[in-house]
Amino acid sequence: MHPRQTTVAAAVTVAGAFEIPLVTRFRNTGARQGLLVRGPSGWGEWSPFGDYGPQLAARWWRATLEAATGSWPPARRTAVPINAIVPAVDPAHAHRIVATSGCTTAKVKVGDAGDVDRVEAVRDALGPDGRLRVDVNGIWDLDTAIRRLRQLARFDLEYAEQPVADLADFARLRTRVDVPLAADESVRLAADPLHIRGIDAADVVILKVQPLGGVRPCLAVAEACDRPAVVSSAVETSVGLAAGLALAAALPDLPYACGLGTMSLLAGDVTTDPLRPVGGVLRVRRPSPDPALVERWTAGAAVRTELDRLLAAARQVVAGDGSAGRSNGQPG
Repeated sequence: MHPRQTTVAAAVTVAGAFEIPLVTRFRNTGARQGLLVRGPSGWGEWSPFGDYGPQLAARWWRATLEAATGSWPPARRTAVPINAIVPAVDPAHAHRIVATSGCTTAKVKVGDAGDVDRVEAVRDALGPDGRLRVDVNGIWDLDTAIRRLRQLARFDLEYAEQPVADLADFARLRTRVDVPLAADESVRLAADPLHIRGIDAADVVILKVQPLGGVRPCLAVAEACDRPAVVSSAVETSVGLAAGLALAAALPDLPYACGLGTMSLLAGDVTTDPLRPVGGVLRVRRPSPDPALVERWTAGAAVRTELDRLLAAARQVVAGDGSAGRSNGQPG
């Protein structure tokens, strides 16, 4: 192991594992799990999803190391506009979420049988001047995406996020519909997150800090892609959300509301200063864990064992490619 890697590895301490229930099931799970890590620069969170292997989990670990041992770029703004998040709920519930959110932008999960009524309810809650985007998570094929986006276009969509899984279909779809397209999984799950830059496929790039390896690597992706960026979360605690907030604060331009209002999806938090938007904005700050709340949401032994197993494999990947503590902004 390179001396720098040894230094970084020794500088961080895994302070505990958490498991916090989700208000609504997401990715076929009912809870978010992860580790809280402390280093000389502060706290970081490592919370890859349970179906991830070592290579993807290693990107998340690089972001954790950046937070705990590195530095984030200077902030260009002190507050970030936030979109309301509407999961796959009934129309009345969707309307309440948006009407009480204080946000003027909303993102709606679609792809199920009741999605048109849900989108209509959200448009009603927002009014004609609100911004409405839909998130498909790549489940449509090209023909379905063409048909469904033409159907939903009457709601004046700001953009459709990841309507199809394949980038080639992205490019074809873009010529067949009038709805702008945003790439999420096509960026963060790609072996090379920068591959989208040479393909005329998406109008907007979604940036998520942990999946892309850190704040600085996300900035590099945004610059290389030369497209408007929207910062979104991976449904983290406020410790992890703080990195996304730092990215949104550091971007040269921020033309869209960001998807960092995800504390509403969790039944609790590890800090007494949760990153919840007020009046549709989040004030840029970096909360620290509260010992009592960390204890409250401590994961059981089986969860901790599985997290430790995946972390050991992820750390081997990071050590093998020499990226531990890397802060040169290159995505891993």
